[in-house]
Amino acid sequence: MLNGKTILITGGTGSFGHHFVDYVLKHYEPKKLIIYSRDEYKQFIMANEYAEHKKVMRFFIGDVRDEARLRMALKNVDYVIHAAALKQVPACEYNPNEAIKTNINGAMNVISASLEAGVKKVVALSTDKAVNPINLYGGTKLVSDKLFAAANSYSGADGTRFAIVRYGNVAGSRGSVIPFFQDKIDKGETKLPITDFRMTRFWISLEEGVKLVIKALEESRGGETFISKIPSFKITDLAEAMLPGCEKVEVGIREGEKLHEIMVTREDSLHTYEYDKHFIVYPQYSWWGERYVIPGGKLVDPEFEYSSGTNTEWLSVEDIRRLLKTDLDKH
Repeated sequence: MLNGKTILITGGTGSFGHHFVDYVLKHYEPKKLIIYSRDEYKQFIMANEYAEHKKVMRFFIGDVRDEARLRMALKNVDYVIHAAALKQVPACEYNPNEAIKTNINGAMNVISASLEAGVKKVVALSTDKAVNPINLYGGTKLVSDKLFAAANSYSGADGTRFAIVRYGNVAGSRGSVIPFFQDKIDKGETKLPITDFRMTRFWISLEEGVKLVIKALEESRGGETFISKIPSFKITDLAEAMLPGCEKVEVGIREGEKLHEIMVTREDSLHTYEYDKHFIVYPQYSWWGERYVIPGGKLVDPEFEYSSGTNTEWLSVEDIRRLLKTDLDKH
């Protein structure tokens, strides 16, 4: 599907961007992979990492807040992966205007520029924090998700298609609990802070995240939210896996943090279909008309909720230790 195509990744110097580029270069022969981001130094480092692919790789310095620059970058682009966002919960709480400019206004700019450029498909990366949000970051991503779903109404029958991919915390990505714990372990600490001993999270590797984006590019007709079926783990078990026998100190849940992640709410269950390895939440607007449902799925039960606290698949301490080695050491 991506052979001979031009793909642009906003925020492409991040963890997801690196793994997306690795995966596409390994499995496809794209015409161009365009990294669109603000940080010139990160682009310089990434350009050196992929020097052998310089005929394919392109690097655009630009901000999603700048619609004119986006329009220029999106000329002749086939697919857009929108990964750029302000993601740190405390930073968004303290700088709400900046979070809105990037996560909401930036989303609108990506939509407008993609429509004008005639991009075939756009996949926007979302987060569990957009589900029943309790912090500003989650609130901005909820608005962003709604913008991308509704954008399909502007593109006409044969125009740009917009879809969303929703993740939990990506294992080992910047800002996740794994590098936080690892930093303390590297400094020789024997205690690990746990915000709440009851806390659970979903585990998704960067490669699984990339594969879900590829699936959304292949299958989306517009407005869908793709969600992987992934296991849950307890934060206490993660601490034990990373530092066996460590003392765990409960420090209290932080502002804007949840005990359990939710990917699909009961309210969304009326429009959610289960597939072999993922769920799809379909658009539920009254003006949408007849909804296309991708074959192979089954409507979930009306009271279904996909939560890390009530998941049917769990990782043991040994499972986590194995995944830490295979998923993180590899990268």
